[in-house]
Amino acid sequence: MHLDFSAEESAFRGEVRALISRVFPPGAPFDGSPADEARWHQALLARGWAVNKFPVAFGGPGWTAAMNFIWERETSAAGVPAQVGGMGPGMLAPVLFAFGSAEQQQRFLPGIVADTTRWCQGYSEPGAGSDLAALRTRAVREGEFYVVDGEKVWTSGAHKADWIFCLTRTATEAKRQAGITFLLIDMRSPGVTVTPIISIDGRHSFNRVTFDAVRVPVENRIGEEGQGWTYAKGLLTHERTGQAFVSLSLNLARGIRIAASTEIPGSQGDRLIDDPGFAKRLAGLEIELRALEMTELRTLWEVAAGSAPGAQSSMLKLKGTDIVQGLTELYVECAGPYAAPWFPEVDGVAEPLGPAWARREVARYLEGRAASIAGGSDEIQRNIMAKHVLKI
Repeated sequence: MHLDFSAEESAFRGEVRALISRVFPPGAPFDGSPADEARWHQALLARGWAVNKFPVAFGGPGWTAAMNFIWERETSAAGVPAQVGGMGPGMLAPVLFAFGSAEQQQRFLPGIVADTTRWCQGYSEPGAGSDLAALRTRAVREGEFYVVDGEKVWTSGAHKADWIFCLTRTATEAKRQAGITFLLIDMRSPGVTVTPIISIDGRHSFNRVTFDAVRVPVENRIGEEGQGWTYAKGLLTHERTGQAFVSLSLNLARGIRIAASTEIPGSQGDRLIDDPGFAKRLAGLEIELRALEMTELRTLWEVAAGSAPGAQSSMLKLKGTDIVQGLTELYVECAGPYAAPWFPEVDGVAEPLGPAWARREVARYLEGRAASIAGGSDEIQRNIMAKHVLKI
């Protein structure tokens, strides 16, 4: 196993850095606005890098696994999106490549590449989150349509999505996993209702999506009826591998060292990094992060050798969640009193207090609490590892 990059891969790293600095030069970083996102996407389209994990046959650049790894690291370090387009490129597209018909590929992939069609994921339901096979949203075949009734919950980005890729139940007689069908549903269809769910950090990202006699053409079914579970498992592997949070954690660890090494305002030169307890906890998380990084590189090597990530994706997701939550907790300690999102009202308006980085990292801490559940709960990941690695 080789963990060093080749001369070609090192040269590619230079190309990536050059593109980022050209689009967002020093002093004018990516600010997360729609305008900056659109500018970045246009630059990626022009360079042929907009959908870096697509096969060449579908417009991808033909990168190796190592090049994708470098791309993810460099974009994360620079604070720019590794990919624009939400769930379409990274989650739905691999399913279309493997199981979609030629007509479906021609119909849906161009909108994903151009970022003119946004997708959301219809998996979790009340009572069917971690136990996804318990889903109850029904799709009943009526001629050339399925009539869908039910609801999905915690649906990220549904309020901005044009379409939803959705798991539905089409049979109850067989084993639960055997009666699930994968449908693509237009969010503008009559009977689709989106209700906001405001999370603890104050953001509107999650939603409840209900289906009331929604008619979905049979041509919008991916693959065969009753085989949706097979297609969904592959999609979840892609999602979990991306939820190891290694690049994010590396950035957090660097930021914490900078913040903790700064003199505490009003003190006599005191720094948080000089506290033995804090320094020990940070060092422990950095050691675990280095081990996780090596595990990710091992997985990269196996993928490059032709293997597909299996239980490794659960390992990465489980440990990555633990580390990123630990680091965000340390960041909150760095913020100290500024961790309070608002202080007493001034002239009837609650004013935020403290530096922008403190508010940003406290919001990230709150958002990170969901990482133990998103993409499959920690308990589910342990079950997968017990079954496929320990053979229990």
